Amino acid sequence: MKTTIEIPDDVAHQAKIIAAERRTTLRGLVLQGLEHILAVKQVRARDRTKRLFAEMDKLPAFVAKNRLSRSDANAR
Repeated sequence: MKTTIEIPDDVAHQAKIIAAERRTTLRGLVLQGLEHILAVKQVRARDRTKRLFAEMDKLPAFVAKNRLSRSDANAR
């Protein structure tokens, strides 16, 4: 996908310098940044899920032994 974004001149200048130091392009640098943000978001979502289930396990009605498997839940 092609898109156009506005970047302040001073930020673009600094980004071009960093891109050159890393032997990449401004496009490559932006792509790396976006991929990093997406990866962090996925990790955070997994962490939130783990914390949610850990908290649920503290409740008597939601302990792991009482949970339905995915196939059992779909059968209901």
